[in-house]
Amino acid sequence: MKRRGTPEADLQRAVVQALRFALPRAAIIHHCANEVTEPGTRGAKRQAILVGMGVHPGFADLMVLCDGRVLFLELKSIKGRLSANQEAFRDAVLAQGHGWALVRALDDALDALADNRFTTRVVQADTGQRTVSPSRRAAP
Repeated sequence: MKRRGTPEADLQRAVVQALRFALPRAAIIHHCANEVTEPGTRGAKRQAILVGMGVHPGFADLMVLCDGRVLFLELKSIKGRLSANQEAFRDAVLAQGHGWALVRALDDALDALADNRFTTRVVQADTGQRTVSPSRRAAP
């Protein structure tokens, strides 16, 4: 049997690592495992139990909480598409005034932090390079 690649899982691990570096230590980065991938009756029963316990269809892959801000990140491979439930979740989150971003590459996640005015230890300079924010530099 040929093993499938895991581009979204690989991306998610890289994004979590980068967010842990970029955000203040008090930030919360959370992944909610909201899908059962087990096929058949057993998987369907488990998914029904989770829905009854509050799992929300289409919930984003990552939730970032920091300094009173909330940002939801939906990670997709280059060709990945949002499901109808994910689109509905995105629309509901944005309507409530929270941040939401589609992430296909690490820079998308870092740009989402900037777009949603999160305080970070990195900023994107006009050159496109990542540098230490002046407010986070060590004193001379």
